[in-house]
Amino acid sequence: MNKSFIKKITRRNFLKTGSFAALSYFFPEPLFASIQSILSQERSLAFYNTHTREYCNAVYWSNGQYMKEALKKIDYILRDHRAEKIKPINTRLLNFLTVMNASIGTKHPFHIISGYRSPETNGLLRQKSKGVARYSYHMFGKAVDIRIPGLTLSRLREIAVNLKTGGVGYYPGSDFIHVDLGPVRYWQGS
Repeated sequence: MNKSFIKKITRRNFLKTGSFAALSYFFPEPLFASIQSILSQERSLAFYNTHTREYCNAVYWSNGQYMKEALKKIDYILRDHRAEKIKPINTRLLNFLTVMNASIGTKHPFHIISGYRSPETNGLLRQKSKGVARYSYHMFGKAVDIRIPGLTLSRLREIAVNLKTGGVGYYPGSDFIHVDLGPVRYWQGS
């Protein structure tokens, strides 16, 4: 085997290639090609926090790497505003939202209902609602509750479900969908 070839394989390239190979198993070829194209470009997301009324538009990935300052801005806007606690948001969740956004084709920001939740806030919300999981993915920076102005909630849910990336909860009475990086599963709340 050619040693120069082996030297060119970095851990990042190996993982990237493996990830795309795994994704190709789950996604039809046209969808997979568009996802690969989206994720190989510069990645940015816009958020509007419905509780704090803060706005953030950040390029969080460029030139093959995540941008630390942009990630900090995203972590801040998705913080637990009740407890004023910040936790890093999983970059796979951001990539999932980027693919969703590209599928939607809108320039409107994601309206954030809930991003990171501290264990204390999650416990408080559990006391008020049966729909809050004890070990919610929100507590690990792996879930977000969202809506997008001008897009029906059912269409947003359909896009998330079609990506088969994780959990998708549909809450039409509360006007948001939940997406997380857990096992692929779907449910409807109030």
